Amino acid sequence: MQSGFKATLLAALMWVLAAPAFAASLLRDPDIEHSLKQLATPVLNAAGLPAGRMQVLVVDDSTLNAFVIDRDHIFIHAGLLLKLTTAEQLQSVIAHEAAHIANGHIARRTANARASQNLAAFGLALAAAAAATGNPNAGVAIGIGMQSSAQRSFFGHTRAEEASADQSAIRYLTRAGVDPRGSVDVMEIFSGQELLSAGRQDPYARSHPLSRDRLRAMQAAAGAYEGRFTADPTANYWFERARGKLGAFYRAPKWTLRRAGDSGHKDIELMRKAVAWHRSGKGDEALKAMNSLIKAAPNDPFLHELHGQILLERRQIQAALGAYGRAVKLAPRNALIVGQYGHALLVSGNPKAALPHLERSANLERRDARVLRDLGGAYAQLGNTGMASLLTSERYALQGRPKDALIHAKRALGLLNQGSPGWQRAQDVLLASEAALNSRSK
Repeated sequence: MQSGFKATLLAALMWVLAAPAFAASLLRDPDIEHSLKQLATPVLNAAGLPAGRMQVLVVDDSTLNAFVIDRDHIFIHAGLLLKLTTAEQLQSVIAHEAAHIANGHIARRTANARASQNLAAFGLALAAAAAATGNPNAGVAIGIGMQSSAQRSFFGHTRAEEASADQSAIRYLTRAGVDPRGSVDVMEIFSGQELLSAGRQDPYARSHPLSRDRLRAMQAAAGAYEGRFTADPTANYWFERARGKLGAFYRAPKWTLRRAGDSGHKDIELMRKAVAWHRSGKGDEALKAMNSLIKAAPNDPFLHELHGQILLERRQIQAALGAYGRAVKLAPRNALIVGQYGHALLVSGNPKAALPHLERSANLERRDARVLRDLGGAYAQLGNTGMASLLTSERYALQGRPKDALIHAKRALGLLNQGSPGWQRAQDVLLASEAALNSRSK
Protein backbone atom coordinates (compact mmCIF):
# COMPACT_ATOMS: atom_id res chain seq x y z
CA MET A 1 0.00 0.00 0.00
CA GLN A 2 1.42 3.39 -1.00
CA SER A 3 0.76 5.73 1.93
CA GLY A 4 0.84 8.82 -0.31
CA PHE A 5 -1.88 7.44 -2.55
CA LYS A 6 -3.91 6.30 0.43
CA ALA A 7 -3.88 9.83 1.84
CA THR A 8 -4.83 11.28 -1.54
CA LEU A 9 -7.68 8.83 -2.01
CA LEU A 10 -9.10 9.26 1.47
CA ALA A 11 -8.86 13.03 1.19
CA ALA A 12 -10.58 12.98 -2.17
CA LEU A 13 -13.44 10.90 -0.86
CA MET A 14 -13.88 13.21 2.11
CA TRP A 15 -14.40 16.04 -0.37
CA VAL A 16 -16.99 14.21 -2.47
CA LEU A 17 -19.66 13.18 -0.01
CA ALA A 18 -22.48 14.82 -1.91
CA ALA A 19 -23.36 14.78 -5.59
CA PRO A 20 -22.24 18.03 -7.18
CA ALA A 21 -24.88 20.46 -8.37
CA PHE A 22 -22.31 22.66 -10.05
CA ALA A 23 -19.52 21.31 -12.19
CA ALA A 24 -16.47 22.70 -13.89
CA SER A 25 -13.33 21.17 -15.32
CA LEU A 26 -9.64 21.72 -15.02
CA LEU A 27 -7.80 22.24 -18.27
CA ARG A 28 -4.72 20.05 -17.92
CA ASP A 29 -1.87 20.89 -20.27
CA PRO A 30 1.80 20.24 -19.44
CA ASP A 31 3.03 23.33 -21.29
CA ILE A 32 0.58 25.72 -19.63
CA GLU A 33 1.18 24.24 -16.19
CA HIS A 34 4.96 24.46 -16.67
CA SER A 35 4.65 28.11 -17.67
CA LEU A 36 2.48 28.88 -14.67
CA LYS A 37 4.98 27.13 -12.42
CA GLN A 38 7.78 29.35 -13.72
CA LEU A 39 5.72 32.39 -12.78
CA ALA A 40 4.57 31.02 -9.43
CA THR A 41 7.86 29.65 -8.08
CA PRO A 42 9.54 32.95 -7.04
CA VAL A 43 6.32 34.17 -5.46
CA LEU A 44 5.69 30.93 -3.56
CA ASN A 45 9.30 30.85 -2.38
CA ALA A 46 8.91 34.40 -1.11
CA ALA A 47 5.78 33.28 0.76
CA GLY A 48 7.68 30.42 2.40
CA LEU A 49 5.50 27.82 0.67
CA PRO A 50 6.76 24.61 -0.98
CA ALA A 51 6.90 25.72 -4.61
CA GLY A 52 8.11 22.32 -5.77
CA ARG A 53 4.98 20.62 -4.47
CA MET A 54 2.35 23.21 -5.31
CA GLN A 55 0.50 23.46 -8.61
CA VAL A 56 -1.29 26.31 -10.32
CA LEU A 57 -4.18 24.81 -12.29
CA VAL A 58 -6.58 26.33 -14.80
CA VAL A 59 -10.33 25.93 -14.36
CA ASP A 60 -12.43 25.65 -17.51
CA ASP A 61 -14.62 28.64 -16.73
CA SER A 62 -14.86 31.89 -18.66
CA THR A 63 -15.73 33.95 -15.59
CA LEU A 64 -13.11 35.82 -13.55
CA ASN A 65 -12.04 34.03 -10.40
CA ALA A 66 -9.18 32.42 -8.50
CA PHE A 67 -9.32 30.36 -5.32
CA VAL A 68 -7.58 27.84 -3.10
CA ILE A 69 -9.02 24.80 -1.32
CA ASP A 70 -5.91 23.25 0.20
CA ARG A 71 -2.20 23.91 0.63
CA ASP A 72 -1.14 22.27 -2.63
CA HIS A 73 -3.16 23.97 -5.38
CA ILE A 74 -4.06 27.41 -6.64
CA PHE A 75 -6.95 27.47 -9.10
CA ILE A 76 -7.33 30.21 -11.71
CA HIS A 77 -10.29 30.46 -14.04
CA ALA A 78 -9.45 30.50 -17.73
CA GLY A 79 -11.45 33.69 -18.07
CA LEU A 80 -9.25 35.50 -15.57
CA LEU A 81 -6.00 34.25 -17.11
CA LEU A 82 -7.15 35.45 -20.53
CA LYS A 83 -8.30 38.79 -19.08
CA LEU A 84 -4.96 39.66 -17.47
CA THR A 85 -2.42 41.47 -19.63
CA THR A 86 0.91 41.26 -17.77
CA ALA A 87 2.95 38.70 -15.90
CA GLU A 88 2.91 40.98 -12.84
CA GLN A 89 -0.88 40.87 -12.74
CA LEU A 90 -0.93 37.08 -12.82
CA GLN A 91 1.81 36.86 -10.22
CA SER A 92 -0.18 39.20 -7.98
CA VAL A 93 -3.18 36.85 -8.19
CA ILE A 94 -0.92 33.93 -7.28
CA ALA A 95 0.58 35.94 -4.42
CA HIS A 96 -2.86 36.81 -3.06
CA GLU A 97 -4.06 33.21 -3.10
CA ALA A 98 -0.76 32.06 -1.62
CA ALA A 99 -1.34 34.52 1.21
CA HIS A 100 -4.65 32.85 2.06
CA ILE A 101 -2.70 29.60 2.44
CA ALA A 102 0.27 31.06 4.33
CA ASN A 103 -1.97 33.06 6.68
CA GLY A 104 -3.97 29.98 7.63
CA HIS A 105 -7.30 31.09 6.16
CA ILE A 106 -7.88 27.82 4.33
CA ALA A 107 -6.81 25.68 7.26
CA ARG A 108 -9.33 27.40 9.51
CA ARG A 109 -12.10 27.08 6.97
CA THR A 110 -11.41 23.40 6.42
CA ALA A 111 -11.35 22.74 10.16
CA ASN A 112 -14.59 24.65 10.65
CA ALA A 113 -16.24 22.79 7.77
CA ARG A 114 -15.26 19.43 9.16
CA ALA A 115 -16.30 20.33 12.67
CA SER A 116 -19.78 21.35 11.54
CA GLN A 117 -20.02 18.53 8.96
CA ASN A 118 -20.54 21.17 6.28
CA LEU A 119 -17.96 19.38 4.22
CA ALA A 120 -20.61 16.87 3.24
CA ALA A 121 -22.88 19.68 2.04
CA PHE A 122 -21.06 20.52 -1.15
CA GLY A 123 -18.62 17.85 -2.28
CA LEU A 124 -15.48 18.56 -4.26
CA ALA A 125 -13.98 15.98 -6.59
CA LEU A 126 -10.56 16.21 -8.12
CA ALA A 127 -11.46 13.78 -10.85
CA ALA A 128 -10.49 13.16 -14.42
CA ALA A 129 -12.70 13.37 -17.48
CA ALA A 130 -10.56 12.44 -20.44
CA ALA A 131 -11.58 14.00 -23.72
CA ALA A 132 -12.09 11.96 -26.85
CA THR A 133 -8.82 11.57 -28.66
CA GLY A 134 -10.31 12.59 -31.97
CA ASN A 135 -11.69 15.92 -30.75
CA PRO A 136 -9.13 18.66 -31.42
CA ASN A 137 -11.08 21.07 -29.23
CA ALA A 138 -10.72 18.87 -26.18
CA GLY A 139 -7.81 18.14 -23.91
CA VAL A 140 -7.09 16.24 -20.73
CA ALA A 141 -9.44 17.56 -18.05
CA ILE A 142 -9.94 17.06 -14.35
CA GLY A 143 -13.47 17.69 -13.19
CA ILE A 144 -14.32 19.56 -10.03
CA GLY A 145 -17.80 19.85 -8.67
CA MET A 146 -19.47 21.52 -5.74
CA GLN A 147 -22.91 22.80 -4.83
CA SER A 148 -22.94 26.44 -5.84
CA SER A 149 -24.27 27.90 -2.60
CA ALA A 150 -21.66 26.06 -0.54
CA GLN A 151 -19.01 27.06 -3.04
CA ARG A 152 -19.69 30.74 -2.41
CA SER A 153 -19.66 30.17 1.33
CA PHE A 154 -16.57 28.02 1.51
CA PHE A 155 -14.47 30.01 -0.93
CA GLY A 156 -15.64 33.33 0.47
CA HIS A 157 -13.24 35.36 2.57
CA THR A 158 -13.92 38.04 5.15
CA ARG A 159 -12.83 41.62 4.64
CA ALA A 160 -10.25 41.15 7.38
CA GLU A 161 -8.81 38.13 5.61
CA GLU A 162 -8.72 40.03 2.33
CA ALA A 163 -6.87 42.95 3.89
CA SER A 164 -4.39 40.55 5.45
CA ALA A 165 -3.87 38.72 2.16
CA ASP A 166 -3.42 42.02 0.30
CA GLN A 167 -0.62 43.14 2.57
CA SER A 168 1.06 39.73 2.54
CA ALA A 169 0.86 39.60 -1.25
CA ILE A 170 2.69 42.93 -1.52
CA ARG A 171 5.49 41.55 0.66
CA TYR A 172 5.77 38.36 -1.36
CA LEU A 173 5.87 40.22 -4.66
CA THR A 174 8.55 42.67 -3.58
CA ARG A 175 10.67 39.88 -2.10
CA ALA A 176 10.39 38.09 -5.43
CA GLY A 177 11.40 41.22 -7.34
CA VAL A 178 7.95 41.63 -8.91
CA ASP A 179 6.34 45.06 -9.29
CA PRO A 180 3.36 45.10 -6.87
CA ARG A 181 1.54 47.51 -9.16
CA GLY A 182 0.10 44.37 -10.75
CA SER A 183 -2.03 43.90 -7.63
CA VAL A 184 -3.58 47.33 -8.09
CA ASP A 185 -4.23 46.59 -11.76
CA VAL A 186 -6.13 43.43 -10.81
CA MET A 187 -8.12 45.28 -8.16
CA GLU A 188 -9.07 47.92 -10.71
CA ILE A 189 -10.44 45.22 -13.02
CA PHE A 190 -12.98 44.44 -10.32
CA SER A 191 -13.56 48.00 -9.11
CA GLY A 192 -17.23 48.85 -8.90
CA GLN A 193 -18.28 45.21 -8.53
CA GLU A 194 -19.59 45.81 -5.02
CA LEU A 195 -22.21 48.15 -6.53
CA LEU A 196 -23.66 45.34 -8.63
CA SER A 197 -26.18 42.78 -7.47
CA ALA A 198 -24.67 39.49 -6.35
CA GLY A 199 -25.96 37.71 -9.44
CA ARG A 200 -24.14 40.11 -11.74
CA GLN A 201 -20.82 40.15 -9.90
CA ASP A 202 -17.85 38.11 -11.05
CA PRO A 203 -17.22 35.12 -8.77
CA TYR A 204 -13.96 36.71 -7.64
CA ALA A 205 -15.84 39.72 -6.30
CA ARG A 206 -18.31 37.49 -4.45
CA SER A 207 -15.62 35.37 -2.82
CA HIS A 208 -13.07 38.18 -2.29
CA PRO A 209 -14.93 41.17 -0.76
CA LEU A 210 -14.00 44.43 -2.49
CA SER A 211 -14.24 47.98 -1.26
CA ARG A 212 -12.97 51.44 -2.12
CA ASP A 213 -10.97 51.42 1.12
CA ARG A 214 -9.29 48.19 0.12
CA LEU A 215 -8.35 49.58 -3.29
CA ARG A 216 -6.95 52.76 -1.72
CA ALA A 217 -4.91 50.72 0.75
CA MET A 218 -3.46 48.64 -2.09
CA GLN A 219 -2.64 51.74 -4.12
CA ALA A 220 -0.77 53.20 -1.15
CA ALA A 221 1.11 50.00 -0.41
CA ALA A 222 2.16 49.45 -4.02
CA GLY A 223 2.92 53.14 -4.51
CA ALA A 224 5.67 52.94 -1.91
CA TYR A 225 7.64 50.78 -4.37
CA GLU A 226 6.95 52.80 -7.49
CA GLY A 227 9.92 52.85 -9.88
CA ARG A 228 11.91 50.19 -8.01
CA PHE A 229 11.10 47.26 -10.33
CA THR A 230 11.34 46.68 -14.04
CA ALA A 231 9.46 44.12 -16.09
CA ASP A 232 11.11 40.71 -16.25
CA PRO A 233 11.32 39.52 -19.89
CA THR A 234 11.53 35.88 -18.80
CA ALA A 235 8.35 36.17 -16.72
CA ASN A 236 6.69 37.97 -19.60
CA TYR A 237 7.59 35.11 -21.95
CA TRP A 238 6.09 32.42 -19.71
CA PHE A 239 2.98 34.52 -19.17
CA GLU A 240 2.48 35.00 -22.90
CA ARG A 241 3.14 31.31 -23.55
CA ALA A 242 0.57 30.15 -21.01
CA ARG A 243 -2.04 32.66 -22.08
CA GLY A 244 -1.27 32.16 -25.77
CA LYS A 245 -1.68 28.39 -25.74
CA LEU A 246 -4.76 28.53 -23.54
CA GLY A 247 -6.35 31.10 -25.82
CA ALA A 248 -5.51 29.07 -28.92
CA PHE A 249 -7.50 26.12 -27.58
CA TYR A 250 -10.13 28.21 -25.80
CA ARG A 251 -11.06 30.79 -28.40
CA ALA A 252 -12.26 30.46 -31.97
CA PRO A 253 -9.46 29.63 -34.46
CA LYS A 254 -10.27 32.70 -36.56
CA TRP A 255 -9.81 34.94 -33.53
CA THR A 256 -6.49 33.26 -32.71
CA LEU A 257 -5.16 33.64 -36.24
CA ARG A 258 -6.00 37.35 -36.23
CA ARG A 259 -4.24 37.91 -32.91
CA ALA A 260 -1.49 35.28 -33.06
CA GLY A 261 1.35 37.80 -33.10
CA ASP A 262 0.17 39.85 -30.12
CA SER A 263 2.64 38.25 -27.71
CA GLY A 264 5.68 39.62 -29.48
CA HIS A 265 7.35 36.20 -29.48
CA LYS A 266 7.70 34.42 -32.82
CA ASP A 267 7.61 30.91 -31.35
CA ILE A 268 4.42 31.63 -29.40
CA GLU A 269 2.88 33.14 -32.52
CA LEU A 270 3.67 30.02 -34.55
CA MET A 271 2.46 27.69 -31.80
CA ARG A 272 -0.86 29.55 -31.64
CA LYS A 273 -1.22 29.32 -35.39
CA ALA A 274 -0.45 25.58 -35.31
CA VAL A 275 -3.22 24.99 -32.75
CA ALA A 276 -5.69 27.16 -34.67
CA TRP A 277 -4.94 25.43 -37.96
CA HIS A 278 -5.26 22.03 -36.31
CA ARG A 279 -8.61 22.92 -34.77
CA SER A 280 -9.93 24.27 -38.07
CA GLY A 281 -8.98 21.13 -39.99
CA LYS A 282 -5.83 22.45 -41.69
CA GLY A 283 -3.65 19.63 -40.42
CA ASP A 284 -0.88 19.93 -42.98
CA GLU A 285 -0.32 23.58 -42.12
CA ALA A 286 -0.39 22.75 -38.40
CA LEU A 287 2.23 20.01 -38.79
CA LYS A 288 4.43 22.24 -40.95
CA ALA A 289 4.34 24.87 -38.20
CA MET A 290 5.18 22.28 -35.55
CA ASN A 291 8.14 21.02 -37.56
CA SER A 292 9.47 24.58 -37.77
CA LEU A 293 9.04 25.07 -34.03
CA ILE A 294 10.80 21.82 -33.17
CA LYS A 295 13.64 22.55 -35.57
CA ALA A 296 14.25 25.83 -33.75
CA ALA A 297 13.89 24.31 -30.24
CA PRO A 298 14.55 20.55 -30.47
CA ASN A 299 14.94 20.14 -26.71
CA ASP A 300 11.58 21.63 -25.77
CA PRO A 301 9.49 18.66 -24.53
CA PHE A 302 6.24 20.60 -24.67
CA LEU A 303 6.57 21.21 -28.41
CA HIS A 304 7.06 17.48 -28.96
CA GLU A 305 4.04 16.82 -26.73
CA LEU A 306 1.86 19.18 -28.76
CA HIS A 307 3.21 17.63 -31.96
CA GLY A 308 2.22 14.21 -30.62
CA GLN A 309 -1.28 15.42 -29.73
CA ILE A 310 -1.87 16.82 -33.21
CA LEU A 311 -0.55 13.65 -34.87
CA LEU A 312 -2.60 11.38 -32.63
CA GLU A 313 -5.79 13.33 -33.25
CA ARG A 314 -5.08 13.06 -37.00
CA ARG A 315 -4.76 9.26 -36.52
CA GLN A 316 -1.07 9.25 -37.48
CA ILE A 317 -0.38 6.82 -34.67
CA GLN A 318 3.21 5.79 -35.34
CA ALA A 319 4.37 9.35 -35.90
CA ALA A 320 2.55 10.38 -32.70
CA LEU A 321 4.38 7.66 -30.75
CA GLY A 322 7.68 9.03 -32.00
CA ALA A 323 6.79 12.57 -30.94
CA TYR A 324 5.54 11.50 -27.51
CA GLY A 325 8.59 9.29 -27.05
CA ARG A 326 10.89 12.25 -27.63
CA ALA A 327 8.84 14.34 -25.21
CA VAL A 328 9.16 11.67 -22.51
CA LYS A 329 12.94 11.48 -22.98
CA LEU A 330 13.15 15.23 -22.46
CA ALA A 331 10.69 15.36 -19.53
CA PRO A 332 10.69 11.90 -17.91
CA ARG A 333 9.10 13.14 -14.68
CA ASN A 334 6.22 15.06 -16.20
CA ALA A 335 3.18 12.96 -15.30
CA LEU A 336 0.96 14.39 -18.03
CA ILE A 337 3.48 13.76 -20.81
CA VAL A 338 4.28 10.26 -19.59
CA GLY A 339 0.59 9.46 -19.28
CA GLN A 340 -0.17 10.74 -22.77
CA TYR A 341 2.61 8.55 -24.18
CA GLY A 342 1.08 5.57 -22.41
CA HIS A 343 -2.33 6.50 -23.80
CA ALA A 344 -0.92 6.67 -27.33
CA LEU A 345 0.68 3.25 -26.91
CA LEU A 346 -2.64 1.86 -25.70
CA VAL A 347 -4.45 3.40 -28.67
CA SER A 348 -1.85 1.81 -30.95
CA GLY A 349 -2.92 -1.62 -29.67
CA ASN A 350 0.11 -2.30 -27.49
CA PRO A 351 -1.11 -2.54 -23.87
CA LYS A 352 2.03 -4.35 -22.73
CA ALA A 353 4.22 -1.42 -23.81
CA ALA A 354 1.72 1.11 -22.47
CA LEU A 355 1.53 -0.41 -18.98
CA PRO A 356 4.89 0.74 -17.51
CA HIS A 357 4.39 4.29 -18.76
CA LEU A 358 0.88 4.49 -17.36
CA GLU A 359 2.09 3.07 -14.05
CA ARG A 360 4.87 5.64 -13.95
CA SER A 361 2.46 8.47 -14.70
CA ALA A 362 0.12 7.30 -11.95
CA ASN A 363 3.00 7.11 -9.48
CA LEU A 364 4.09 10.65 -10.38
CA GLU A 365 0.57 12.05 -9.97
CA ARG A 366 -2.09 9.79 -8.51
CA ARG A 367 -4.98 12.17 -9.21
CA ASP A 368 -5.42 11.77 -12.97
CA ALA A 369 -8.38 9.49 -13.54
CA ARG A 370 -7.70 9.41 -17.26
CA VAL A 371 -4.49 7.53 -16.49
CA LEU A 372 -6.36 5.25 -14.10
CA ARG A 373 -8.87 4.56 -16.87
CA ASP A 374 -6.11 3.73 -19.33
CA LEU A 375 -4.33 1.60 -16.74
CA GLY A 376 -7.51 -0.35 -16.09
CA GLY A 377 -7.95 -0.81 -19.83
CA ALA A 378 -4.38 -2.02 -20.24
CA TYR A 379 -4.74 -4.55 -17.40
CA ALA A 380 -8.06 -5.74 -18.83
CA GLN A 381 -6.54 -6.29 -22.27
CA LEU A 382 -3.69 -8.22 -20.66
CA GLY A 383 -6.14 -10.46 -18.80
CA ASN A 384 -5.56 -9.11 -15.27
CA THR A 385 -9.18 -8.43 -14.34
CA GLY A 386 -8.35 -7.97 -10.65
CA MET A 387 -6.07 -5.00 -11.29
CA ALA A 388 -8.51 -3.68 -13.90
CA SER A 389 -11.27 -3.66 -11.26
CA LEU A 390 -8.95 -2.02 -8.73
CA LEU A 391 -8.02 0.80 -11.11
CA THR A 392 -11.68 1.28 -12.01
CA SER A 393 -12.60 1.55 -8.34
CA GLU A 394 -9.85 4.11 -7.74
CA ARG A 395 -10.97 6.11 -10.75
CA TYR A 396 -14.56 6.23 -9.54
CA ALA A 397 -13.35 7.20 -6.07
CA LEU A 398 -11.47 10.18 -7.46
CA GLN A 399 -14.51 11.14 -9.51
CA GLY A 400 -16.63 11.33 -6.39
CA ARG A 401 -18.68 8.22 -7.21
CA PRO A 402 -18.33 6.13 -4.04
CA LYS A 403 -21.20 3.79 -4.92
CA ASP A 404 -19.51 2.74 -8.17
CA ALA A 405 -16.12 2.69 -6.44
CA LEU A 406 -17.51 0.31 -3.83
CA ILE A 407 -18.84 -2.12 -6.45
CA HIS A 408 -15.52 -2.38 -8.24
CA ALA A 409 -13.50 -2.48 -5.01
CA LYS A 410 -15.48 -5.52 -3.89
CA ARG A 411 -14.90 -7.14 -7.26
CA ALA A 412 -11.16 -6.44 -7.00
CA LEU A 413 -11.01 -7.92 -3.50
CA GLY A 414 -12.49 -11.14 -4.84
CA LEU A 415 -9.98 -11.38 -7.68
CA LEU A 416 -6.68 -10.22 -6.10
CA ASN A 417 -4.52 -12.25 -3.74
CA GLN A 418 -5.43 -11.44 -0.16
CA GLY A 419 -2.82 -9.27 1.51
CA SER A 420 -1.17 -8.23 -1.76
CA PRO A 421 -0.51 -4.50 -2.37
CA GLY A 422 -3.39 -4.34 -4.85
CA TRP A 423 -5.74 -6.11 -2.44
CA GLN A 424 -4.80 -3.60 0.30
CA ARG A 425 -5.52 -0.68 -2.05
CA ALA A 426 -8.91 -2.18 -2.89
CA GLN A 427 -9.61 -2.55 0.83
CA ASP A 428 -8.83 1.14 1.34
CA VAL A 429 -11.19 2.10 -1.48
CA LEU A 430 -13.92 -0.08 0.03
CA LEU A 431 -13.55 1.44 3.49
CA ALA A 432 -13.40 5.02 2.23
CA SER A 433 -16.37 4.48 -0.09
CA GLU A 434 -18.46 2.98 2.70
CA ALA A 435 -17.59 5.93 4.93
CA ALA A 436 -18.59 8.37 2.19
CA LEU A 437 -21.91 6.60 1.58
CA ASN A 438 -22.67 6.44 5.30
CA SER A 439 -21.99 10.16 5.64
CA ARG A 440 -24.36 10.91 2.79
CA SER A 441 -27.15 8.91 4.38
CA LYS A 442 -26.99 10.84 7.66
